[in-house]
Amino acid sequence: MTATADSTTGTTTSRRAGRIALGVLQGLIVLAYLFSAYSKLSADPQAVAGFELIGLGLPGLYAIGVIELLGALGLLVPRLMGLAATGLVLLMIGATITTAVVVGGALVLVPAVYLVLVSVLAYARRRETAALLASLRR
Repeated sequence: MTATADSTTGTTTSRRAGRIALGVLQGLIVLAYLFSAYSKLSADPQAVAGFELIGLGLPGLYAIGVIELLGALGLLVPRLMGLAATGLVLLMIGATITTAVVVGGALVLVPAVYLVLVSVLAYARRRETAALLASLRR
């Protein structure tokens, strides 16, 4: 009987640690996207130069900034977490491909790392996404 209780406690502790780690990851992702959105929406000269280089200019800069801001804010709303994470995955797929094609080199690692991290979050929040989509179908 003691072995069963210990294994249950271990599972509970493991799940709790996983939830805490996921919350920390989500918080860090929110901060990263808020910072990124700020640099775009404030038209930071380095961000402007980057968007000019890839051919999107100021309209693209502001559009991506708004998308990042909305994604970060969506990650703070429990009902929207999964959908926001999924949207950020799509954004980072585009960013990774664009960086690889236009800039190349080691710089592609930046959006690729963001893509991996936000993909982990989207996968972990897939139940929230499914519940949201199911509630829209009713």
